[in-house]
Amino acid sequence: MTESLILPSQADEAGPHRQRILAISNQKGGVGKTTTAVNLATAIAAVHKKVLVIDLDPQGNASTSLGIDHRNRTISTYQVLTGEAPLSAAIVASAVPGLSVVPSGVDLAAAEIELIDLENRQARLRDAIAAHGDAFDYILIDCPPSLGLLTLNALVAAHAVMVPLQAEFLALEGISHLAKTIERVRKSFNPTLELQGIVLTMVDGRNKLSEAVESDVRGYYGAKVYKTTIPRNVRISEAPSYGKPVLLYDFQSKGARAYLDLAGEVLKREQGVAA
Repeated sequence: MTESLILPSQADEAGPHRQRILAISNQKGGVGKTTTAVNLATAIAAVHKKVLVIDLDPQGNASTSLGIDHRNRTISTYQVLTGEAPLSAAIVASAVPGLSVVPSGVDLAAAEIELIDLENRQARLRDAIAAHGDAFDYILIDCPPSLGLLTLNALVAAHAVMVPLQAEFLALEGISHLAKTIERVRKSFNPTLELQGIVLTMVDGRNKLSEAVESDVRGYYGAKVYKTTIPRNVRISEAPSYGKPVLLYDFQSKGARAYLDLAGEVLKREQGVAA
């Protein structure tokens, strides 16, 4: 990996191993959730952290975006959640040094129904990570675009939630539903769960609506909204078809640079949690 990906202020952190689990979630599809999970994971791996992406979306887009061939998805998040295989058996190395994936496939769609009858159904992922996930510094969970049992498992397992939010009409209404879900999960299953931050995606600086939405979101959520915004960028859209994060597909693109800046903000907040 090119040295230009390294964030010097983050590269040589000292101290004991402290794993952090972040759920990347928004019940609305098409907001850049998977793209954020993949590129944030790539940038964190670039600062010599061991990172695991857990693809919890039946569409499997995070797996595809990281170049995981369908032939390497014989053991996936489905088998992990149903208890047929341990997390360690499902881990596949990506082409990015330090970054591994627990892939997903279409069979995961059945898990929403099958989990209903399983014991401790909301904590299956948390328990799987606790048993076999301690080799990683950061675990990023790419959630499906819904607030069902798969997302519930992610929220119960996570320390914090990152919300990609498209700069469009009704953005605040969408995030309010997720905020209520986070609060319910905190009260019932995971008292330490917190909102790590909100990242505005697909921002078009020429669009007055994007500007207005950004102003509203920042006005309501304040410092929880990252300073970095992710622009509309054709390179971001092209990268998954090549099985690469945009950070590797075109490092000089505006989209790649934005995700690198976002990673710097995320790591800075994480250092604050550790302090």
